[in-house]
Amino acid sequence: MLNKIVITLMPLVPKKIIHLVAKKYIAGDILDDAVRITQDFAKQDGMTTIDVLGEFVTSKEEATAEKEESLRVLDAIKKFDLPTTLSVKSTSQGLDIDEEFAYQNIKEIVTKANEYGIFVRLDMENSPYTDKILNFYRRFRAEGLDNVGIVLQAYMRRTEDDINSLLALKPSIRLCKGIYKEDSSIAFQGKEEIRENYKKLLRLILNNEMYVGIATHDEMLILDALTEIEKRGLSKENYEFQMLLGVREKRRDNILSQGHPMRIYVPYGTDWYGYATRRLKENPEMAGNIFKAMFKFQ
Repeated sequence: MLNKIVITLMPLVPKKIIHLVAKKYIAGDILDDAVRITQDFAKQDGMTTIDVLGEFVTSKEEATAEKEESLRVLDAIKKFDLPTTLSVKSTSQGLDIDEEFAYQNIKEIVTKANEYGIFVRLDMENSPYTDKILNFYRRFRAEGLDNVGIVLQAYMRRTEDDINSLLALKPSIRLCKGIYKEDSSIAFQGKEEIRENYKKLLRLILNNEMYVGIATHDEMLILDALTEIEKRGLSKENYEFQMLLGVREKRRDNILSQGHPMRIYVPYGTDWYGYATRRLKENPEMAGNIFKAMFKFQ
């Protein structure tokens, strides 16, 4: 009950308190922080994907700055030979401003990454952007840029059709549950129906021999994926597990110690609030930490 109350009142909680709790899930404010986290996790033979925090930008100047920061990430990956990829949100590159402007921004990133031999993941955002992001992906592949993958969300009712529409391209797919609030007409709402759809989609991806990032902290889905991997004798070149920085670290390390590929999502930057509040709402058990943090400022 307390957790639900805190989550409901989160918009009223001072940002400094949210930040106190959320910093566990964010590398820091600057690129050096993401590099450090990546290098530390590499000592365990783990991988990361680096994300420059920022989305829904409203000016071309902001979008250009976001693009330039992503290009800096690529330079750092190459310079330090990091076992990481780059994740990009299309709205951070100006999708709300001008679709073609955003495409060209992302194309510059993907092209440079291709020259460096670095993979780029197009993050999925909420439903108004789904078709546009998938179209970006198709355009990149049509232009011969194969170092790019997508994210698909198991709670969206359309995702099975989306996968089927992409079969010929054999995309690299990060499969997650989905975190944005969506209407029941387009998204499953119940925990069990989302789980069942996740399992169904995972099998569809594996049956069609596509690379999959199994992005979940849900123990039932982790166990189901491990069973499928063993049953199919799946090669490590065909899958990886993915988790968020700071979430279920013991389970993460356990999966990694069993010899499975593991990648963690490493966001950094000063534009942390939207990301942090969504993650805290996704993990209501963390609400108790917010409650405790509130008393530290009394």
